[in-house]
Amino acid sequence: MDRRVDDGVNESVDESACEPRFAECVLCRKPTEYPESVKGITLCPVCEWQEAQRTACSG
Repeated sequence: MDRRVDDGVNESVDESACEPRFAECVLCRKPTEYPESVKGITLCPVCEWQEAQRTACSG
């Protein structure tokens, strides 16, 4: 039986560091679909949809 010894190198890697960080919605503070590096106003999908509805009905 050939057994490999796990040296624990991969255990110290923080998996959350590999995940992209998303910008907060400026209205409700929930995560958006945009990375933190995006400049300007960022909205979550729900607030983005609501804003589109408001502007579409404003005449």
